[in-house]
Amino acid sequence: MSNTTHPMHCDQCEQTFRGEACAINSRPGVCGKDADVESLQKILLYGVKGMAAYAHHARRLGYHDEGVSAFIEEALFATMTNVNFDIPTLLELVLECGRKNLRVMELLDTAHVERFGKPEPHLVREGTRAGPGILITGHDLLDLHDLLRQCEGTDVMVYTHGEMLPAHMYPKLAQHPNLAGHFGDAWQKQRDDFRAFPGPVIATTNCVLIPMEEYKDRLYTTRATAVPGGKRITDENFAAVIEQARALTPCEDLHVKDSMVGFHRSVILDKAGDIVEAVKAGQISHFFLVGGCDGAEPGRNYYSEYAQNAPDDAFVLTLGCGKFRIRDHDYGTHLGLPRLLDMGQCNDAYGAIQVAVALADAFDCGVNDLPLTIVLSWFEQKAVAVLLTLLALDVKNIAVGPKPPAFVTPNVFQVLQEKWGLKLIGQDGKADVEAVTAGA
Repeated sequence: MSNTTHPMHCDQCEQTFRGEACAINSRPGVCGKDADVESLQKILLYGVKGMAAYAHHARRLGYHDEGVSAFIEEALFATMTNVNFDIPTLLELVLECGRKNLRVMELLDTAHVERFGKPEPHLVREGTRAGPGILITGHDLLDLHDLLRQCEGTDVMVYTHGEMLPAHMYPKLAQHPNLAGHFGDAWQKQRDDFRAFPGPVIATTNCVLIPMEEYKDRLYTTRATAVPGGKRITDENFAAVIEQARALTPCEDLHVKDSMVGFHRSVILDKAGDIVEAVKAGQISHFFLVGGCDGAEPGRNYYSEYAQNAPDDAFVLTLGCGKFRIRDHDYGTHLGLPRLLDMGQCNDAYGAIQVAVALADAFDCGVNDLPLTIVLSWFEQKAVAVLLTLLALDVKNIAVGPKPPAFVTPNVFQVLQEKWGLKLIGQDGKADVEAVTAGA
């Protein structure tokens, strides 16, 4: 559709013009870009953003790959105006982003284990203990480590929130006397959680919401993370937070429940021989990986229904904040292990990949031939980066949802469907699990 009366501005070619509209939504125009090109560029941008977050954490822990940095530069350059309108080239850059993200997650995994110890299963006390407390949310385990170190010798207790929960699987963090447990739910519940928690709160990474009046004077953020009304810490000095914790109303002694975390790749791979034999003996029917980066909308009951209807002889692996959709259910045990195996943060998708590769090697088959189904809750940039990694490794038949990514055009999604079998989740979690097991 053309407009010959009013000036129009193209965000892509940065021109204001009269006449033909620019090439948004496949309309031919001044800059020559169509919707599918723009879609691939957005996928690449979001993937690079997610990868950069993981790379930032790894760099802070002393791990860096110059090849990753070089790719980030190239990828960003490719999305500039009038640089790349070629769909095959952009698709290859998208897949290369997935490959580079695998390397970044490997670096971060190594950094976490080197700094905080080999992960192990750990029973986490959820709730609070009597006395002053600090709540820390996000993903940056080094911030948690620094906070615990600075709390040493005080009566201030530290509680994890959201995706900080997996911190309890690292011995050097879990065994610290000032780490008291976990409080609250997923990031989208933080306004309720932060209002309920009486002490200061530290948000270390993304997934922080603009604070409410009730707690904004006790919300702190670190480095790039910032919110209106919050207090930003850029030097890893938490003295002001600790001081405020001791001045505010102390926490009550409130024990909500206990939960098991810590099934890092190293823990599962240590049991790989037993797992393989159990599958061969028909004792394990299937593995379901249910996780991802969860959205805020209520009613995402599909994931909980899906996980809860997995057969009793199947294991449900989970990671990322998507775990909070499925963890409030007693899955019981099987073969001496919890049927719900919490593998960690979203970046621990690297571990899930390594487990899948090791099992495929043990069975002398491809990853796509394993009794494994992947169902991901779709939300943000790090989810994009992880999905691109799975596609780059040629992992097929992944289900994402509950809605299709708005920045993926029908043509691009069709390519992803045809090449990798990418699909949207269904409407009935129980029926979809039954379909998987019936076809096994």
